[in-house]
Amino acid sequence: METTHVPRIQGCCIIACANDAHLCRAATYKCGYRHRRAGKRGIGARRIDALLESDAFADYWSLKWCDLLRVKSEFPINLWPNAVQAYHRWIHDALKSNMPYDTFARALLTSSGSNFRVPPVNFYRAVQGRTPASIAAAVALTFMGARVETWPEQERANLEAFFSRLAFKSTDEWKEEIVCLDPAPSAPLNAVLPDGTTLVIPADQDPRFLFAAWLTAPENEWFSRNIANRVWAWLFGRGVIHEPDDIRPDNPPSNPELLAYLQRELVRSNYDLRRLYRLILNSATYQQSSVPVSTHPDVERLFACYPVRPIEAEALVDMLNALFGGSENYESLIPEPFTYIPDYNRTITLADGRISSAFLETFGRPSRDTGLENERNNQTTEAQRLSLINSSHIQKRIAGSAWRIRRNPRNNRVDPRKAAQRIYLGIMSRYPTPQEIHVLQNQLRANNGNARETGEDLVWALINSKEFLIRH
Repeated sequence: METTHVPRIQGCCIIACANDAHLCRAATYKCGYRHRRAGKRGIGARRIDALLESDAFADYWSLKWCDLLRVKSEFPINLWPNAVQAYHRWIHDALKSNMPYDTFARALLTSSGSNFRVPPVNFYRAVQGRTPASIAAAVALTFMGARVETWPEQERANLEAFFSRLAFKSTDEWKEEIVCLDPAPSAPLNAVLPDGTTLVIPADQDPRFLFAAWLTAPENEWFSRNIANRVWAWLFGRGVIHEPDDIRPDNPPSNPELLAYLQRELVRSNYDLRRLYRLILNSATYQQSSVPVSTHPDVERLFACYPVRPIEAEALVDMLNALFGGSENYESLIPEPFTYIPDYNRTITLADGRISSAFLETFGRPSRDTGLENERNNQTTEAQRLSLINSSHIQKRIAGSAWRIRRNPRNNRVDPRKAAQRIYLGIMSRYPTPQEIHVLQNQLRANNGNARETGEDLVWALINSKEFLIRH
């Protein structure tokens, strides 16, 4: 059988060899992943391709990009609802059409016009300050994965110069704003790119175009390194450089060869992010077990097992809604259009970071104020555990749902095995173990044969389990 050879990386190889039962090995670790038969791998690859082409892909990754791009209608990000909807739709369409990432970035960096009619200009409005310093910090964080507060003062000033001639003009339409090149300056602008290249920019030329051309050039590692590392972090819960938006010389990658390989593949594909997702998702590294086979303290940092982590708040809400019906009770202080969310809308499709709920806040939804990855709290908290265990709202939804143990109408008896299979398949996507069936039998006896109460107890226990709540 044909084997695909790629660089072996400490911790695990990037792409699995196609040999049946080949065990990935590298350095001192075994990744714990034994390849499935080639036919099963083919089925898995086709399923990945189908998901990457689906509307759900664009829905979910729009959520991630809206966190990064600070898509929010009111304080401290004042896009306002009309602009939020236009911006979110543009992001969603870009992901759905698989717009090349360099094209996506250039549109955000160089667009001019109305924030209602030219959605990418909202990148500049979704910054807490209008000063060149605030804008430069947002640009560096978003597209270079860098926090400029760690830079020397002169390097910060050099970057700020490229955004010093940006103007914001109001219109007669309520809350509309025009973003454009300031026509007032008449003198050339002396600027220095982050790599030290000096430029003299005529007064009638927008400095943003020169910066965007430098940033998105194939040879510029700032650009490819940042997005390759971010995608890896989104899929694994941590970047090859961690934190993924804190790239600096004294924060090196845990696996330089891995990051370099991802960068090369991204540039070679003309910044096709969907191809990068496909590359990672089909890898043995991503498909390995979450149970580490080593006790080495760096086993997760070197991606020698799949890192477990909580499911995002929005996705968890949608999971509960799919199981029990109904929708989340959203709330917002904005008395304007777009605050009503129809029941059929999934939570991951919410455009506005200002529209939220108590559940979303409890489970770590980010405020979208800064664009930092750590705004989203991915740590399990006591408040989350208490919310699921004690929530009367969830109890009512379970009681009113179809997830209950049914009696056989012919003999009025319960078959614990069939009941457990139906519930476990529906909620956990797997069959129950013999021990779990035995536990259900004991609980049914403890409840004096009360099938309804026993079914509710089982469903409650399952949605509070780590297996349900944790990505693994």
